[in-house]
Amino acid sequence: MGAERARPVVLDTGALIAFERNDRRVRTLVELAVAHHRALHAPAGVIAQAWRDGRTQARIARLLGSDTVNITALDGNEARAVGVLCRETGTSDVVDASVVLVARRYSALVVTSDPGDIGRIDASLDLVAC
Repeated sequence: MGAERARPVVLDTGALIAFERNDRRVRTLVELAVAHHRALHAPAGVIAQAWRDGRTQARIARLLGSDTVNITALDGNEARAVGVLCRETGTSDVVDASVVLVARRYSALVVTSDPGDIGRIDASLDLVAC
């Protein structure tokens, strides 16, 4: 990586689910991000969509319980920004819109199971399909 700034990564719901299922590609992406000191982000809505039971979702529970993933809260300001983005892009998926906002905020790469949906909201984002 050298002097190049480590690029942050945003995980969507599908990426978290793939991580939980021990998908080798997603697991490797997360491990590389950690090894290269890239910040990992997940909007709170992503976690709500993926989370069912921490006792049976050990990998997600460990990942989210560590200092590895920054969770972006859906507070009043963020919720309004997500709503505006939904209006501007003609989408109703607030979770995908929140992924886009976090990716824009941090100039991040998005690991997603829905590259088409995320790309329709913002075609300029760099996406990695999982």
